Amino acid sequence: MDLLNFDGLIIGVCTFIIIGVFHPIVIKAEYYFGTRCWWVFLLAGIIGTAISLLIQNTIISVLCGVFAFSSFWSIKEIFDQKQRVEKGWFPKNPKRK
Repeated sequence: MDLLNFDGLIIGVCTFIIIGVFHPIVIKAEYYFGTRCWWVFLLAGIIGTAISLLIQNTIISVLCGVFAFSSFWSIKEIFDQKQRVEKGWFPKNPKRK
C-alpha cells in the first residue's frame, strides 16, 4: 500500500534540471557555432520524440518528451540568443565571423 506517489515530483524536478541545462547549452552553442547548429537541436528533438513514443516506462517516456520539446524550443532560443548578442547583452565570439 503506497501512500505517496513520487512520479509527479520526480518528473517536475527532472524537467527543471533539463530546462536549466538547456539554457547554457544554447548560449554556448550560439557563441561557438552561431545559428547554423539549429539542426542539431531539431535532430535531438526528433530522436527524443521517437524514444518517448517507444518507451513503456511513464517517467522515462515523459522525460524524453520534455527533452525533445526542450530541444525544439532551443531552435527558437538560439535565434533569440543571436539577437541578444547583437544587442550586447551577451559576449560575441571574436574568433567567429
